[in-house]
Amino acid sequence: MLSKKIYVLFLLILIVCSFSFFTINAKHKPLSNKIIFLDPGHGGLDPGSTYKNIYEKDINLKICFELKKQLEKKGAKVFMTRYGDYDLSSNNVRARKRSDLTNRAKIINKSDADMYISIHLNATQSSTWKGIQVFYDDVNQENKNIAKHFQKELNSYLKTNRSYSEIKGMLFNRQVKVPGILIEVGFLSNPNDRYLLRQDSYQIKLATNITKSLINYYNG
Repeated sequence: MLSKKIYVLFLLILIVCSFSFFTINAKHKPLSNKIIFLDPGHGGLDPGSTYKNIYEKDINLKICFELKKQLEKKGAKVFMTRYGDYDLSSNNVRARKRSDLTNRAKIINKSDADMYISIHLNATQSSTWKGIQVFYDDVNQENKNIAKHFQKELNSYLKTNRSYSEIKGMLFNRQVKVPGILIEVGFLSNPNDRYLLRQDSYQIKLATNITKSLINYYNG
């Protein structure tokens, strides 16, 4: 009889410990069941926006590497469309840019990703425009909700007041069926944004706040 009570007590302790472990794990690994696909815009012969010897493609990649690291710390499984300075165009194609964008979309669509995030920099002829902005394509009905959430969160974290916006007819965004957004993290044409975007500390800040926005999105 005593051994039976000890056995039951042992089972109860085991259940409590298991519950505590999963509770702690859920708190520190809130993205443990998520697959995220990151898309560092441009690459290779396509530098994206430029300012003197500053290339958008390089900054996009650095931010995505930092974002990948932070998302993985939170338990997510993370993939990227590129891991170096190259594009994804097929060999011997005339329309290199179109091929690059189409192949990026194909890679993401073939994955089991829960969301994609495409990272870019903005640029205009006027140097007054600044700040982070989120764009979406309505090809997936959830994209608008994702964009609205991220823009609100990022405005709060980064003290900006930009509005999320719909984009139409952009090849990559139109072809990706996985839910997701494009984030223009700042303006290379704005002196202050340009300075910040080149700083490791600010790239970490961007990645941190995008990660927090993603966690909060899935937490409802």
